[in-house]
This record gives sequence, structure tokens and C-alpha cells, in this order.
Amino acid sequence: MAKRAKPFDISTVLTREAVLRFIADNPESAGKREIAKAFGVKGDSRLLLKDILADLQAEGLLAGGRKQFVRPGALPEVTVLEIRQRDDDGGLLAVPLGWDNALNGDRPSFLVRQTPSAGPVAGIGDRILAKLDRSDPDAPTASVVRLLERKKTLALGVFRPMPGGGGRIEPVERRQLEYKVAPDATMGAKEGDLVEVEPSERSRVGLPIARVTTIIGSLQTEKAISTIALHAHDIPHVFPRSVLDAAEAAPDSVGLKDREDWRDLPLVTIDPIDAKDHDDAVHARPDVDPANPGGMVLTVAIADVSWYVRSGSPLDTEARLRGNSVYFPDRVVPMLPERISNDLCSLKPDVDRPALAVRMVISADGEKRRHTFHRILMRSHAKIAYAEAQAAIDGEPSPVSATILADVLRPLWDAYALLKDARHRRQPLDLDLPERKLILGADGKVERVMVPERLDAHKLIEEFMIQANVAAAETLEAKKQSLIYRAHDAPSLAKLESLRDFLRTLDIALAKSGALRPSHFNGILSQVRDGEHESLVNEVVLRSQSQAAYSPDNIGHFGLNLMRYAHFTSPIRRYADLIVHRALVTALGLGEGGLTREDEEQLEATAEQISKAERRAMAAERDTVDRLIAHHLAARIGEEFDGRIAGVTKAGLFVQLPAFGADGFIPISSLGNEYFNYDEVSHSLVGSRSGGGYRLGDSVLVKLVEAIPLAGSMRFEMLTEPRPLPASSASFHKMRVRPSGRPGRSKNVAAKVRKNR
Repeated sequence: MAKRAKPFDISTVLTREAVLRFIADNPESAGKREIAKAFGVKGDSRLLLKDILADLQAEGLLAGGRKQFVRPGALPEVTVLEIRQRDDDGGLLAVPLGWDNALNGDRPSFLVRQTPSAGPVAGIGDRILAKLDRSDPDAPTASVVRLLERKKTLALGVFRPMPGGGGRIEPVERRQLEYKVAPDATMGAKEGDLVEVEPSERSRVGLPIARVTTIIGSLQTEKAISTIALHAHDIPHVFPRSVLDAAEAAPDSVGLKDREDWRDLPLVTIDPIDAKDHDDAVHARPDVDPANPGGMVLTVAIADVSWYVRSGSPLDTEARLRGNSVYFPDRVVPMLPERISNDLCSLKPDVDRPALAVRMVISADGEKRRHTFHRILMRSHAKIAYAEAQAAIDGEPSPVSATILADVLRPLWDAYALLKDARHRRQPLDLDLPERKLILGADGKVERVMVPERLDAHKLIEEFMIQANVAAAETLEAKKQSLIYRAHDAPSLAKLESLRDFLRTLDIALAKSGALRPSHFNGILSQVRDGEHESLVNEVVLRSQSQAAYSPDNIGHFGLNLMRYAHFTSPIRRYADLIVHRALVTALGLGEGGLTREDEEQLEATAEQISKAERRAMAAERDTVDRLIAHHLAARIGEEFDGRIAGVTKAGLFVQLPAFGADGFIPISSLGNEYFNYDEVSHSLVGSRSGGGYRLGDSVLVKLVEAIPLAGSMRFEMLTEPRPLPASSASFHKMRVRPSGRPGRSKNVAAKVRKNR
């Protein structure tokens, strides 16, 4: 800032040219107060300064406000930017906030530089305080000083044109408003286009107003439903050109540098029949060591993604941003381009592929005695589907050759038999919650819903992968190498107390003293197995558990009952596994592609980011299933369905249709001709007159009365009469609904229904 001038005739110094020169020399501190101080402005001369500034602004020679003035085309060193888009290389581009093109010319754009470890990571739509670097006029950059404001709320919807121009926006989310768009704010959207809109002012009558900001695409495509989820949850799904170019430039072969040659070892892949990538291969043989009678040597080989995806590269930056692959019924949004995931890092039969392998020596009682990691060049000797492997073992017709059956599959099953005994002794949490799979037709609509059969072949691969993950965590801990754990904490005291109160209503005790282990919960589950409360107790026990996450701190994995656990087995689809691979390469001195110092410094931020990405993916996958099922059932309004109560809230019941794996809502006001009380302890709604009611896990008959496909929403009518319920151990929630369906006076009645997931 300029020094204060000596006393002089202010009119001869405070000129337009002098003010402009001062602002150009002091762009970071050129507010009205600073200008007045620099020129010694006092008393009546303040009016002269005010007039000069006003004239300069009116003539377009000065921009900004009283706190900070800038010359047109100039920006202060530190300023506020808004991130608008990504460039061809995937970088974030930001522009000055409030830039007036009429005065300032073309809006400058800056490539955003940020360090995740320094704080929250900014994304598209966010406003940042940034320090500008224009030393390279062709590539100006902006380093994030502070994240100021998250993305302005945009709404997603389907454009429907209206007579006379303009249109309305049909919501695609349950709690979203419908909007009206003026004829000059449509951006040329057509009937059925999925669009993003920015809400503006609320009109006093009619629908709120919005303008279209982005046209995403038509809903007539077979991938329309998952497209909604991608944009609603801000999931990156288009690879930047630089990332695709990097993938295409990757070499087809890697050679034996820093690798052991294991191509003669008959490793095989066992995957779903429709799998497009094969990132793990397995092998087992009896241990010939006399010190380990009856033992087995188990090998798990994982595609060496770290060789191709180096830290800080475009591939790495994009993979970290995505965090994981996202799986929809109609498509997969991969973490890495197909050139990497489906080709170079897919362990195809009879093709040389780089891998990281762990060789584990298993004792006759199923305990792992020791293990070693190796960086190898391998060649898969067979690609086998789960059902094919199971059929071969069971003596049924299968395309598996007799040689592979005898030399590979039978030893694998022998190793699994040992590990299964050890797993039984370890007692991981054993919840029985079958998953459903949607089978889609060529038009992208649901044809049927199935529950895939759970085979020993599935359990075998799952247990082998768990053992490999444990071995990775143990090795890195022993080497004192930083890593990211898969952490799953024990249930909180509050959740345990809630579970204890609930189980008391079923006359089931949950121990109070000592640290609870998964075996305690398994004991409870065994008490209700094959009984009327089996699904109910499984559901409530699941809800009592903590959510798993990624963390650089080891708190163990409660659900698996393991002291140390790190994801190692799927680096193609999970960034956490790629970090573990790099850590092993560094800790064991296995060559190039290891964990860098910068990677280690950012582990906490990386763990937080990929944990959020995982939750984001789960929400998007769940929403897509809801929308597909709502589409599937929209033509069956009025039909009756068998259901199961999957959620109880003060506003009503969520009922899942087991045949379809999706649920809908029954408002409490529609349940019957009496008041219903919400009992939080027993997860039930109880009629105040009859004492009968509905409880979490109950099997019920419902009628579909409404389906909104785009929002994935369904509403049911209850056909099953309330059944007698045991007395609750806790007082009822203070909330009632009049028999007419109109809410009573309680302030606890929810204004909107929100799905409790």
C-alpha cells in the first residue's frame, strides 16, 4: 500500500489518473478507505474522491465496490472465484465471481489447485477464496485459500413443455418441488429432457419459478433411470480426455522387471458369469511341510493396478475423485477406464498379467501360520463362473475340465473347509439378509426380480479375500507403513441400549456387562431363527451396528471380528485397495508405483473422501432400484401384494415388497379408525383403543394406490388388520392422528414424510 502523502493541495494530486494508477499498483488493497488514506483525503475532499470513483465506474474504467476496486480486466491477487466446470484433463476451472463481461471483456478462467489435506475439497459449483498466479498468461492458476460456500442448490427434473411457451419441471426426487420455467429460460429443452434448474423467486400464486441451467439428456434412453441418480448425487461418470489418453498409452506388456515368474502356477478366476473384469485369481495345494500336517498353501493374486495408475497421474486423480466403481442394474460406472479395468488389469485366461500375490500357509485347524507377498507375472489357467465351479464340485454337468477340477478346484475346496472351521470359531456377525437382483430387458425396464442362490463357491472366494485383506494389514503394520484400514466400530452405547429395550419386549436378554462381541449378537439371532420374529430381529440388529468406513487409524473390524483389516483385493474398483497396493510396494521394496510421501500426508483426507464416495454410491444405487421398481409396478395400481414392514416412524409405515426388493409408504392417517401411537422402543404403531397395531418385521398384505416412477415413490393401503402387540416397556411417542386422517394438535406431526434409511 502507498505511504500517506505529505500535506499538499489535494486537488492537484487526487486526480482520475492518480487514482487509477494507485488501484493498478495495489489491487489487493484498493478499497475506498485505503485510497483515502493513501492520498490524505479528509473533510470536504471526501466528496471529490467520491465523485472521481463514481465517474470512473460510470465510464467503465473501474469495477468492483467500495471495499475493493479493480481496473477492468484486472483482478486482485486474492479474490473470490466460482468453480464452473472441468477442463479436458479433468481439472477444475473457476471464474471471478460477479464478473461483468460488458465492462471487463471476456471472463478469465483459472485452473484450481488445492491440497486435500489442507481442508475440505472444493468441487463444481463451490465458491472459493483463492490466490491467483498469472505468471503464465496461457495457464493461470488459482490456489484455494478457503472454501467459502458449497454448491448453490440446483434441482433435477424432467422438462414438460407448456402451451404458449415455457414449461414445467417434473420432480425426480420425493421431497422436491415442481417448478415453472419461462419461455426465455428453457435453454431449448424438449419434452422428456432431464434438466438441472436453478430456482429463482417464488411467485405469490402458482408454481415457484426456475430457469434451466443444464440439459442432461433424454429420458427415452434405456439408461435414463441411472442417469438421474448420477446427476442427483453428483457422481463423476464421464472420463476426461487426458484420463482416456493415459489409459490408451499404457503398455500392453510389463515384462519381468522386479517380478517373479509365476505363469506356470495354475491360478484361476472364479466370478459371476456376466463379469467383464477379473481382478482376483486363486490357487491352493496341500502343504508338504512335515511341520504342518493336514495344512494347505493358499495363494490369492490380485491385478497390479498400481503399476499402471501412478500417484499424481491423471488416472490417479480421476480414480481418487470417483473413489469407487458404482454398480447400477443397467450399467457400471467404473473407477478406471475400461482399457485398464477390463483389459490390462483383467486376469484373462492364457494372457500374461502383472499381479500382487499373497501366499498363505494354513494349518489343519484353519489358522493362518504365516504369509508372504510377491510381485509377479501370472497367467490365468481358466475363467470359471461360480455356478460352473459349484456344479463341478457337486458332480453335476459343468464345462470345467477334469484336470482343473482335480488339480485346482478340489484343493481350493479343501482349503475352504479349513478356513470355514476357523471362521465358525471366530464368530463374525452372521446376519441373514438376502440380496435381490433386478433383471432388465433390452428396453432398460425390469423383467423380473430374483434372489441369487448363495453357493459355497461364493463363500469360498469371500473367505479367501478376507484372509488376503488381513494379511495385507498385518504386513503393513509390521513394517510400520502408513495405510488406510477398513474400519468398523462396535455399536454405540446409545444404540445398544435401544436394542436392549427392544429385545426386552421379546423376552430376549442382551448382556450388559463386559465388551460385547459379534458372538453375542449371533446368539440372539440363533434364538429367533426360523421363528416369526427372525426377520424383525435381523433388521433391528443390523440397525444397531455402526457404519463401516475407511480410516488411517486402526479400530478393528467389529462385524468380521478381526483386529486388523485393510481392503487389498479390488484395486480396479476401490481406491482404498489401490492405496494398500502402493503401501505394500513401498514397504516391501517391490519396485515402482509405491506410496509417495504426499500420499501418506493425505491419507486422512483420502480416507474421508472415499468413505463419502462409498456412501454416495450406495445412495445412488438404492435410489435407482426404487425408481426401476416404481416404473415396473406403475401399471399395477390397485393390485394387492405381500409385504413386510421395513420401517416404523411417527408419520407411518414403510413396507417392503420382498418379491421386488423395494418399498413404499403407508401414512399413519390411513391405518384405521382409531388413534395410533408411535412406540419407539418396540418399533411399532399401536392403536390406542384396540391395543393392536403394526410392528417392524410384520408380514402384511397391502394394496398399491400410487406409484411415481421418476421419484421412485410408492404409496400403499394397509389391508391387514392390526394384530395384538405385547405391552411396551416405554411410554408412547406423543403423537396422534385423528380417525378422519387429519393430524391432531401435537407439534410432533411431521409436515413431510421422509424415508428413514
